[in-house]
Amino acid sequence: MNTAAALELYQDVVMDHKRAPRNFGSLPAPTHEARGHNPQCGDDLRVALDVQDGQVRDIRFSGQGCAICIASASMMTEAVRGHELQFARDLQQRFRAVLTGQMEPEAAHLGKLVSLAGVQRYPSRIKCALLGWHALMQALGGPETDAAGKA
Repeated sequence: MNTAAALELYQDVVMDHKRAPRNFGSLPAPTHEARGHNPQCGDDLRVALDVQDGQVRDIRFSGQGCAICIASASMMTEAVRGHELQFARDLQQRFRAVLTGQMEPEAAHLGKLVSLAGVQRYPSRIKCALLGWHALMQALGGPETDAAGKA
């Protein structure tokens, strides 16, 4: 994907994930969960995981948010399900680095998540895109322990 296309805010893949979010709903018996809330815009998500043997066996999210928030959380669940916890932590760091301008999208190896790279041009929307990720890191007890949407 070229940089210009990656910087468009509402790409088709983003809108698809907003209209039909993947892994949306509750998880019957989560081993880890956390809530992310951004009082500035009203985004409010809960991320629930089933972690077994250091691997994300299942992940779901629920709540409400803008198109960017919901699409990002949806793509996040697809990206980390079935992977080791360290993979999820590393992916979160690369994704955050792209959105905050610390890493070029092409260098981050984000897969479909690169479709959210355009958020970097809209500072007020970065919190929206990172909210689900902050909740994920809080649930996992990672370095991002504040799930209030702070980048």
